[in-house]
Amino acid sequence: MIKKVKKKRNWRDKYRFTIVNDTSFEEVWKIRLTKYHAFLSISFLILSISGLTTILIAFTNLREFIPGYPDVSMRRNILMSAIRLDSLDREIALRDKYFANISAIISGGQPIGNYPRRDSATNYKAIKFTSSPEQSAFRAKVEGEEKYNPNMGSSGSVEMTSLASLHFFPPVKGIISGKYDVRTRHFGTDIVTNPKAVVSAALDGTVIFTGWTMETGFVIEVQHPNNIISVYKHNASLLKETGDRVRAGDAISIVGDSGEMYTSGPHLHFEIWYKGSALDPEKHIQF
Repeated sequence: MIKKVKKKRNWRDKYRFTIVNDTSFEEVWKIRLTKYHAFLSISFLILSISGLTTILIAFTNLREFIPGYPDVSMRRNILMSAIRLDSLDREIALRDKYFANISAIISGGQPIGNYPRRDSATNYKAIKFTSSPEQSAFRAKVEGEEKYNPNMGSSGSVEMTSLASLHFFPPVKGIISGKYDVRTRHFGTDIVTNPKAVVSAALDGTVIFTGWTMETGFVIEVQHPNNIISVYKHNASLLKETGDRVRAGDAISIVGDSGEMYTSGPHLHFEIWYKGSALDPEKHIQF
């Protein structure tokens, strides 16, 4: 029992550490500590040194001196290699999908899937369609006038002397998001409208092409009298087949955003060609 009491007292006993000048025996520095306080002080000092060393290695370039740790150039090369590998995987996936779609089209089936590329140039989802009473009245007036469209009852065999005498039926009604521009090789007009809206034929004619391309998705082309051809791109689906006769205003397709290029939302790309030259659709049609 006495030994235990002595051990406890030893932890509480105070000790003096003194630094003495050897010549004059003057005390230069001294400190009084118990064993308990000395243990805590040494432990705190060790933890402080360990924490400071860890911080220096983690947040400074000293970590590059650790054997096996990559330097800045090596980490940059690793990152660039990962980016190139990801891009290569994406290109291979697109190539496989392209060949799969080609095989499906050749065999007479439907394309396996469409993978449109999105861009941030135009936010089509933010476009809101609003109509005022004046717009509704104007639309009703135009629709009433189109009932007496001479193209609706004609067979298309009558030769037109000029484009000015033609009455083009609007394929869709909506907001123009892309204008005709020869400098950028944009030979048509982009019209944003409600998704799944019906696309109508602009004039009487015969469907000369229906198909799917990687760039423009589902496409339909109609041959009209007087060497006029109308083209409708980025459709969700086609309602006519090659060789079908259509009249102005007939439904020929459904608005979509098919195609892997040149599309960033549901819209119709509409072109008019006259004797092999592209025309500005806005000069002939009021969308």
